[in-house]
Amino acid sequence: MGFLDKVKDLASKNADKVDKAIDKAGDLVDKKTQGKYAGQVDKVQEAAKKAARDNAGRQQPPASQPPVQQSPDTTPPATPAGPPPTS
Repeated sequence: MGFLDKVKDLASKNADKVDKAIDKAGDLVDKKTQGKYAGQVDKVQEAAKKAARDNAGRQQPPASQPPVQQSPDTTPPATPAGPPPTS
């Protein structure tokens, strides 16, 4: 289990504490900026909570299942710029 997996596992097991930490961080920013950016801070807090919930719930694909590969780009190469050929 890698470091990020451990962090995600801890975050999922302690979601209430993560939310409280996000709230405290937002409150600190509000205090330091004297509430000047309270609306923006609230939006960021909600986005951070949502991201924490979403990432904590994601599971890695099983090791026996290879990751999905995207098809190679089939766009034809661009023609070189310059004057058209003369006959």
